[in-house]
Amino acid sequence: MGYTISEKILMKKAGETEVEPGDIVNANVDLAMSHDNAALVSKVFGEIGVGNVWDAERIVIPIDHRVPANNIKTAEGHKRIREFVKAQGIRHFYDIREGVCHQIMPELGHVVPGDLIVGTDSHTTTYGAFGAFSTGIGATEMAAVWATGELWLKVPETFKITLNGQLPEHVYSKDVILHIAGELTAEGANYKAIEYYGPALDAMSVGARMTITNMSMEMGAKAAISVADRKVLEYLKGRTDSEGEIVTADTDATYEQELEYDVCELVPKVACPHAVDNVKAVEEVAGTPIHQAVLGSCTNGRVEDLKAGVDMLKGRKINDNVRLIVAPASRQVYLNAMEQGILKTFVEAGGVVINPGCGPCLGAHEGILAAGENCIASTNRNFQGRMGSTEAGIYLASPATVVASAVAGEITDPRGVKQ
Repeated sequence: MGYTISEKILMKKAGETEVEPGDIVNANVDLAMSHDNAALVSKVFGEIGVGNVWDAERIVIPIDHRVPANNIKTAEGHKRIREFVKAQGIRHFYDIREGVCHQIMPELGHVVPGDLIVGTDSHTTTYGAFGAFSTGIGATEMAAVWATGELWLKVPETFKITLNGQLPEHVYSKDVILHIAGELTAEGANYKAIEYYGPALDAMSVGARMTITNMSMEMGAKAAISVADRKVLEYLKGRTDSEGEIVTADTDATYEQELEYDVCELVPKVACPHAVDNVKAVEEVAGTPIHQAVLGSCTNGRVEDLKAGVDMLKGRKINDNVRLIVAPASRQVYLNAMEQGILKTFVEAGGVVINPGCGPCLGAHEGILAAGENCIASTNRNFQGRMGSTEAGIYLASPATVVASAVAGEITDPRGVKQ
């Protein structure tokens, strides 16, 4: 009997000799991540009655969602977190300066292949780009993990998705995952693990793969994984002393579905209000007026994403009717982009560069929308009211489409921008 990657990782972490989809296993967690909601997790942890966390070295807490604090309630939560990590001796604590959790976790060497990682954030699936089984859990579950280092998990069924062909110019991994989400729908992979393969995936950068595993959650996926290859190991070199364990699926592994996509003919895509699976080709909605554009987030806030946006400027200015907000995903990304002149180019073009963080994406601050406004963003969700008013519209797209649209003042196909 062959096993998928998820089955193999969960089997090992649970100390079992065999598993099958639907089994409940008690697995040992390698790493536990919480961000601002660590304030709630610590409260629940205190109610359990355990004095100390199971392993202070295996807990990572970045503060990233509402940074700097957007109100008194948030500030008080941040204060409780700082007090908790000091009392517990949690060394891997990153205060407001460091950046978005899903960027800094691998960037600072906390993610390695073969690990079981849990996080109190739904987009914890991001780390699957490094060959790990990573998934989001609730605050109560996390409090139990902090106390015991263990978690009950149901072994998911697995989808195998193969990406064939070569991406056309100005078409990116964001367009790929939007296309897949549009076909599978927002509930099409509920509690499934997704394994990604194929020459198109192999050609992608590690960052581009992170975009795909990040947004797989928008189809309901419990985990999303690609095999750790040379690019992943090269990325991790110098960031961590551990290479982890590269886990591959058996040739006779059983998949619930096997899907193939040829990306050669793929065009730029946009997820229209108010659902991530409401996906259309950019050309179908071209001309839709926009008032705000957001480039950044854990989905597309890396240097390569900012570069893709800059390529759409070429001396052009941001439309006077558009507010372009640029949010690098981490302090390291911010510094690298600054050194390369990328941030300078955005500022000179009329963009506003903000600190690394999640603010605009979740509608906490730094970019709240008013009624009747449209925003195009490289983020991962466009639910009604996500960025402010319930009467605002959010369109999700690649960094290139976002900036091309910010220049034009309306949704624009980046393929038509003169280089």
